[in-house]
This record gives sequence, structure tokens and C-alpha cells, in this order.
Amino acid sequence: MVRVGIVDDRSIDLEKMRSIVTQVGEAEVVFAVSSATEAYELVKEENIDLLIADIEMPELSGYELADLIHTHAIDIDVIFVTAHSGYAVHAFELNVHDYIMKPYQKERLVQSIDRYVDKTKSTEMKGRLFIKQKSEIHILPKKEIIFIERTGRSSTIHTKNQVVSTYQTLNDLEGELRERDFIRSHRSFIINIHFVKHFSLYSKHSYTVSFDGTDEKAIITKEQLDYVQHYYF
Repeated sequence: MVRVGIVDDRSIDLEKMRSIVTQVGEAEVVFAVSSATEAYELVKEENIDLLIADIEMPELSGYELADLIHTHAIDIDVIFVTAHSGYAVHAFELNVHDYIMKPYQKERLVQSIDRYVDKTKSTEMKGRLFIKQKSEIHILPKKEIIFIERTGRSSTIHTKNQVVSTYQTLNDLEGELRERDFIRSHRSFIINIHFVKHFSLYSKHSYTVSFDGTDEKAIITKEQLDYVQHYYF
């Protein structure tokens, strides 16, 4: 059962969200409040898994609340439900689960919660990647791979603990990384979406990607960034 907290300063929106969540079989509403400050006090008790929050609220905004959750490494995911699109890019920095624009259909929020439920059922990425390197074979847990870069005739795999090079192509490696967590962000890069912390404009058609766990950066095309924003957030 997914434990859900809800915060929105508009009572009509708060009740709409509460009503929708209660209709999701694997979700339970733990609290529904109109103050982000009150929500933060409840969040600190860490008795919820998922927070659904408006952004523009008095005193403490939903974005500031999500930033506090992220900064203090509180193990709670966030769905923004807002009438303001201007926070979408910044939401990537906080690694929020979804970003839903008001007005929205009931099905949009239900699908987001269902996707969160599915994600939590398979959070622990299974499997290992076998990397051939001349006379050696490296065995890398997939969940530790941050990103892969193709330069020249070799591919460099950046993980939480090491960097490994191989002559295997990105097409070969992409075929081994079928998990939803990995996307081909650029013809020269595969990234693990769970390590992404920031996107910065690089050129008219691309962005640099910064990660948790390494100072190295990757590239994502504008088209793939739009895809990530739509299907992951």
C-alpha cells in the first residue's frame, strides 16, 4: 500500500485530489492539508511514501517543500499538480516523480499514481552487465551505472564506484540495458535517469546532464529531454 500525503491551499483542488487518490486501490491518504508548512511537519515523520503538492502556496511553496525533502534526503517522492508551467525544468533538479498541469482529468493523476506503484514494485534494479575488455570481463550491477559515453572506438561506463572502458558499441550495450531506467539521450550517450540531478542548456538543440555520483557530464538532445519530461516526470 502506498501512503500518500496531499497539500493544496485551495480547498476545491485539495478535495479533488483526495477523492481521486482514495479511488486508487493501492493508495491510502495519510493526510490532506492546506498548508505546506503543516505538510512539512508531517513529512518529517516520514510516514508517507508519496506527496502530491500544489506549487504556488503562501508562506512555504510546494517547490520549497519539495526542495526541503530533497535537501534532507527524506525518502518521499513528489508529484506536483499545478497551474504553473514555469517550474517544470527545476522539477528535474528535485527528481520529482511527475509534473501535472491544472486543469487535469482524473485519469491523468490515477495513471501517475499507478506508475509510481509499478516503480516501487521494481525499484531495485535487477541484473548485471558483463563488460568484455580484451582478456577480462567486468561484472557491473546495472543499478550502479550512471551513464555511458561513446568516444572514438570505445565506450566508457561511469558507475558509482569505477570507470570501465570497452570496445562494445552503444547499440550492443543498449540492448543489454532494457530497463526503463536507461535511455539513449544522444547518439553518444546512454543515461540512467535515477542519477540525473540537473540539465543545463548546451546548444540550441541539446543540454548537458549533471549526475549524482560523478562530476562528469553527458549530453541530451532537446527531443529526448521532452520525452523524459513527458514520460518520467
